[in-house]
Amino acid sequence: MNLRVNILDKYIIKKFIGTYFFAILIFIVIVIIFDISEKIDDFVEKGASLEGIVFQYYANFIPYFMNMFNPLFVFIAVIFFTSKLASHTEITAMLAGGVSFQRLLYPYFLSALVIAVFSLSLNLFVIPPANKVRLEFTDKFIKDKFVNTSRDIHLQLHPGTYVYMESFNSWNNTASRFTLETIDGHTIVSKLSAETAVWDTAAKGWKLYNYYIRKQGNKGLEISHGQSTDTVINLSAEDLNRRDNVVESYNYNQLNDLIETQKMRGDKRVIYAQIEKHTRFALPFSAFILTLIGVSLSSKKRKGGIGMNIGIGLVLSFSYILFLRFSQMFVHAGVLPPWIALWVPNMLYALIAAFLYRIAPK
Repeated sequence: MNLRVNILDKYIIKKFIGTYFFAILIFIVIVIIFDISEKIDDFVEKGASLEGIVFQYYANFIPYFMNMFNPLFVFIAVIFFTSKLASHTEITAMLAGGVSFQRLLYPYFLSALVIAVFSLSLNLFVIPPANKVRLEFTDKFIKDKFVNTSRDIHLQLHPGTYVYMESFNSWNNTASRFTLETIDGHTIVSKLSAETAVWDTAAKGWKLYNYYIRKQGNKGLEISHGQSTDTVINLSAEDLNRRDNVVESYNYNQLNDLIETQKMRGDKRVIYAQIEKHTRFALPFSAFILTLIGVSLSSKKRKGGIGMNIGIGLVLSFSYILFLRFSQMFVHAGVLPPWIALWVPNMLYALIAAFLYRIAPK
C-alpha cells in the first residue's frame, strides 16, 4: 500500500481538520453564551471585572472545554464530512477507482494523529496552568469558600510518623484533638497530643495549645506538658483545604509527586489524582477509535441522509463521554484500578469500531 500523501489525502485531511475546528468554534460560542447567562449573577454580585471574566476565566475555560469534549468534536467532524462525501457518491467513486477502504482510512488516521497529539499537548502543557488560573477565579467569584467537612483524619506523614485530627476547621485553619505519633515497629516512641492545633501561615508550621508529650526515654516514660508550642511537620493547611478538582491544575510531574505523597499518607483522595493522570492519556487516544467508527458508519449512502448519520454520531460520542465519566465510579468504588477503569471505554469502543469496520462497505 502506497503511503505517500497524495491530492486525495490532502483533500480529506483538510476537510477533517477544518470541520473539527469549525465544530469546536460553534460549540464554544454556544457553551459560553449559556455559561455567561448562568453565572452572570455571581460575576456581578462578587464584583468580577470584565478583564478577569474574559482573560482569567473564559480564555482558560476554552482549552479545558475543547479537550473535555474532544471525542464529540472528532465524531461530528468525521460523520459530517464523510456523510457528505457519501451522499455525493464520492466515496463510491473512490472505491470504484481502485482505492481500497484500508487506503481510504489512511488520511483519516493521519488527521486523528494530529488531533491526538494536539489533545495530548493540551493535557500536558496548556490545560494545567490554564486550569490553575481558571480555578482560582472560580473559587474567588463563583464558588463558596471550601470547607473541609472530614472528621477523624488519619495520615502517615512518613514511615513511622502518623498524625490524627478529630476535625479540621477550614475557616480558621484549626484542628481539634491533634495527635502526632512516632512508632518504631510495634512500639510508640513518642506521642504529642494537643487540644487544638492552629496553622501559622507566616511560620509555615502548627501552633499547639494545651499539649502533652509522652516520650519513651532511657529512664522509661517521660511526660511533659505546656500551654503552647510550635511544631513543623510535612503537612500544611493547604493540604487539608485542597479541593478535589485542584489536580486539574497540576502538571504531569506534580501529579506523580502528589500521588506518591498521598499514597504514603494513606489519603483516600489519591484517586482523584490517579483518575486525572490516566484520563490525560486515554482521552487523546480515543481520536483513533472514534475516527474508525465514524468512517465505518458514514461511508455508506443512507436514505436518511446526513441527518441520520449525525444523529447516530451524536448518540455514540455522548455515550462515550458518559461512559468515560461512569468508569470513574469503578475507581471510587474500588472495583478497578484507575489505569484499567479509564481505559475500559477505549477497549469497549475499539471492539465496536472493529465490528463496524468489518461490516462497512468496501
